[in-house]
Amino acid sequence: MRNFSKITLAVVIITSSLFTSCNNDDDAVAAPEASIYERLGGTTMVPDPDNAGQMIEQGRLSFRKVVNSTVGLIVADVQNNASGNLGAHFAPVLTEVGAGNTTNLAILVDNLTDFFSFNTGGTNAVNTYSGLNMVAAHNPATNPRMGTTSTNNDYTKFVGYVGAAANANGVASNTELYTDIVAVLESLRDPIVQ
Repeated sequence: MRNFSKITLAVVIITSSLFTSCNNDDDAVAAPEASIYERLGGTTMVPDPDNAGQMIEQGRLSFRKVVNSTVGLIVADVQNNASGNLGAHFAPVLTEVGAGNTTNLAILVDNLTDFFSFNTGGTNAVNTYSGLNMVAAHNPATNPRMGTTSTNNDYTKFVGYVGAAANANGVASNTELYTDIVAVLESLRDPIVQ
């Protein structure tokens, strides 16, 4: 009788699994969504417009363009003495640039490009971020390159600059890609605002 019960149980399990696996109502496994980096061009190699004869990943180039545009918008507001500009935050770098030294500005742009490329799906060695963590990077006590600490209003202003820079580089505000980029920025608010 025990053997009969085991055989019956096995037949029931096999039969139910056959009926279940043949069911057409099964939800299809959704393909994973492409990373932000992939949606910005990914690892496709393209000519680097800033370095003749060199190639760059399209995703990295896209981020570098947004970073450069963001810096340009911040500098323009500082130069125009716009209300709420972020000049105090970037005072050390802006002072150097005003004196003709752009070395640390180039390092800042590279670090930001590395950070965003690495944290949004860039997997190749060129997209490795080795800079300070976000708390240390935005604390003038641990990073003399930072002019002052950030408030929520300062950070909201920065997110606005990045959004405008993304728009200027082909990422429309009403797209999922734009929303995902803003979500990454918002995930950094707590460690940056001190």
